Amino acid sequence: MLTTVLANHDHWDGPGHWWPIFPLIWLAFIIFLIAMCGRFGRRRWHSGSYAGQSRLAERFAAGEIDESEYRDRLAVLREKDK
Repeated sequence: MLTTVLANHDHWDGPGHWWPIFPLIWLAFIIFLIAMCGRFGRRRWHSGSYAGQSRLAERFAAGEIDESEYRDRLAVLREKDK
């Protein structure tokens, strides 16, 4: 008789009323990862300093500015990065 009771009732009443917590935790974790990638990934690449350095190098190579002006402006761009 005990085996019949155990076989017919597996004590599974569903996931419970707390089941939305786990998807919400995963969603919060994914949003956190995307926010951190956006915050720290784009900050260096979109700050304009790399684009400014490459544009400055192009102007120096084309002869639009001399070496002292190139070094002065490059120092300003690198200082802005810090």
